[in-house]
Amino acid sequence: MSTLAVFAVGFLMRPLGGIVFGRIADRRGRKFVLVTTMLMMAAGSLVIGLMPTYASIGAWASFIRLLARMAQGFAHGGESATANTYVAEIAPSESRGLWGSIVFVVIFGGSALAYSVGGAVTSVLSDSAVAQWGWRIPFLLGAFLALAALYLRRSTDESEVFSDERSSDGTQPPPRGQVVRAVLLVVAMTSGITAAHYTWTSYVSTYAITRMGMDAGVAYWCSVAAQCIALTTLPLWGRVSDRVGRRPMMLLFAVLMIALQIPLTGLIASPGWTLLVASSVALVVVAIPGALLSATMSESFPTRVRTQAIGFAYSVSVAVFGGTAPYLNQLFVEFGVARFSSLYIMLLCSFTGIACYLMRETRGSI
Repeated sequence: MSTLAVFAVGFLMRPLGGIVFGRIADRRGRKFVLVTTMLMMAAGSLVIGLMPTYASIGAWASFIRLLARMAQGFAHGGESATANTYVAEIAPSESRGLWGSIVFVVIFGGSALAYSVGGAVTSVLSDSAVAQWGWRIPFLLGAFLALAALYLRRSTDESEVFSDERSSDGTQPPPRGQVVRAVLLVVAMTSGITAAHYTWTSYVSTYAITRMGMDAGVAYWCSVAAQCIALTTLPLWGRVSDRVGRRPMMLLFAVLMIALQIPLTGLIASPGWTLLVASSVALVVVAIPGALLSATMSESFPTRVRTQAIGFAYSVSVAVFGGTAPYLNQLFVEFGVARFSSLYIMLLCSFTGIACYLMRETRGSI
């Protein structure tokens, strides 16, 4: 429970990072923020990977880890909003759903890589070695990969949509009521998506291990396989949304998740195949809106406030409904009301469906 609480704290910093870096991105440019936030992410991982242990400095170790996690959450709030904006703005309007799916491909890919590293570490090293020093490996690897991503980002070009907006004269600010309504709808729309995503990527393996008695290594690799399967469907969903629109696809996700959440959760038992099947089906469904998020959110806001609006709306939703989902799921299990976990996901997915029904079709705008 304490580990999942620290996991959630990083998400609570995302709205602040989304507001601060979103405003900077809408004034100084997308590239500047993408480079700055990646530096912060690399620094946070490096600090955690090299920090002294609790046995060496006591509670200061916990405090340093918490600060590093908060810094990463702050950076990620701006990074995710800017990345979603940047990809949507450089994409051709007729293929924005397909291009935008790349963002979630990277999210799923990063999650699968994290589980692969976790599975490799726990499979190769003994429990004592993992506890003593092996746990540092994923964080040091993350810092190295962040620096590699930083090198690539430094060579990117600024979004032409942003450059054209900044060079134009006399542009009137968008109506505040229109922006506020769009923000509220995006928060509601992403609530079910993000809760389902983090439940089926970050929690169900823990549930399978601690409650169903599944071997930890088996659970890790089943999660990797399920995420890889879902990853392959993302470009398909993005392309379909370019043909039929964003709203029908979002509504399809809400209906499917509400119908399948309880049966898929109930399928999980001690054999590894149960987790593989349940997670694969659930994550393929989650991939439907995941592929569309970048395009849908970017098309919902004017260029002048696009990044800060996405940064606030998306980060608030992820922090309140996504980052806390693993903790709440475990809390429900601890209190003996595990069924509430599924009901909670279903309730939030109904919010997603209602928000999508109220939203205008955004395909092709910007």
